[in-house]
Amino acid sequence: MRFLAPSTAVLACLALTACAHRPEPDLRLPAAYEAHQEARAPAVELDRWWTSFNDPQLTSLIDSALIANPDAKTAVARLREARATRTSQLSSYLPQGNPSASARRTDTDQISTSLDVPGFPAELIGLGGGVSRSFSGALDVSWEIDLFGRLFAAKRATDADVAAAAFDYYGVRATLAAQVADAYFQARGLAIQLADAEETVRIRRQLYDLASRRAERGLAPTSEADRVAGDLAQAEAQALSLEGELKVQRRLLLILAGRASEATTSVEVPALVGVAPAVPASLPSEMLRRRPDVLAAEADLAGAFGRQDLARLAFLPTFTLRPGIGWSKQEQPGTSSESKNWSIGVGAVQPLFDIPNLIAQNKIYNARAEQAAAAYEKTVQTAFSEAEAALVRLDADRRRVDLLTDGEARAARAYKAAYKGYELGLNDLETTLSAEQAWRQTRFQLTSAQVQAVRDAVQAFKAIGGGWPVGAPAPVPNALAARTQ
Repeated sequence: MRFLAPSTAVLACLALTACAHRPEPDLRLPAAYEAHQEARAPAVELDRWWTSFNDPQLTSLIDSALIANPDAKTAVARLREARATRTSQLSSYLPQGNPSASARRTDTDQISTSLDVPGFPAELIGLGGGVSRSFSGALDVSWEIDLFGRLFAAKRATDADVAAAAFDYYGVRATLAAQVADAYFQARGLAIQLADAEETVRIRRQLYDLASRRAERGLAPTSEADRVAGDLAQAEAQALSLEGELKVQRRLLLILAGRASEATTSVEVPALVGVAPAVPASLPSEMLRRRPDVLAAEADLAGAFGRQDLARLAFLPTFTLRPGIGWSKQEQPGTSSESKNWSIGVGAVQPLFDIPNLIAQNKIYNARAEQAAAAYEKTVQTAFSEAEAALVRLDADRRRVDLLTDGEARAARAYKAAYKGYELGLNDLETTLSAEQAWRQTRFQLTSAQVQAVRDAVQAFKAIGGGWPVGAPAPVPNALAARTQ
């Protein structure tokens, strides 16, 4: 034992130096986003941002998806698995052992036959027998005496794993909500395009009727009516194509919402989008505490640090307490005996020849910690890029909508004037068709910009960390604070 303390000190020094490196992720971000942001909108609840659209159907679809979508179910199962794994891993540091008991009964009958002597009959001679019973019970326990904090290191690692699974769960839900909203507004965009196509059919039919009347009166050649008839056929074909695409999009929306068995007509898709609510102004630093994927990456780093601690502590000796109790009883014909015993012992295991392997394990966990730090850093940078891109696009889309709204109104007036002139014989067909095509193109650009603006608003809500209840998971060790432990 006199050599135990020096050897333990040497191995402790090895443990502290072999795995002391903890990577420092670079989390520096710009102080603000470059995109223009509107004033803060406290009325918008980021946790459930979709309710700010004031669309009961959208809210119903998202709420249904968060319960019935397979991705949401899978995320719940993974979270349960992480919690069960934590319990399993930590239970190994609790007393180990199982009680045992046994009972046995033996019935014995002994007989013998007398010697077969000529002239005398054979006789059976009873030699005795009886019932024997035996009973025993024991409880042997093995309990590691945690002198060096292995349990706390394991708890930090497993708590971080559970927190990462919880953040992944909320990340899946946030992504799913955004996917449903995006699919919903895509469907509305198709409904708008279908309404525009039907309006185009109405306009082309109106022009065809006018060209036919002019041809009948001898005011224009019949080729003008034929020309408009070709355009009318194209418009009708486009309307049929959009009608099919809208049905496909409705089915996709129902699948996302976990309602695949319902008919597509169960989803009402009005041909309008409306104006997206203002996205609250935010800072990149706020995103670090709101984005579940960022928080999951931070928890992964904390878990990697906890496993580094466990690998370092593996150099130190392990002390085990082994108490035990036992009892047995024997009953035989005419006699019985009973015994009781208890024992207590202490075992110690000092790694020696395993040290090269332990050093290699430390290097493995060092590398994994570096990977976790790099993944955390990349996640932060990706999150910032997504948030800024979404805000920039949203700002550009809103300005496009303002410009195209005025342009569409002017193009509509120009077409009405050209149509009136063609009706009065002041314009030719080409001038009227050109004005109609210009108006239709501007109208298409306007509605597309309106739909894209709402879709970009959805992405902006998600990118700044909306769509999940912040603070819902249990507290998790902060990865940055864990570096100082």
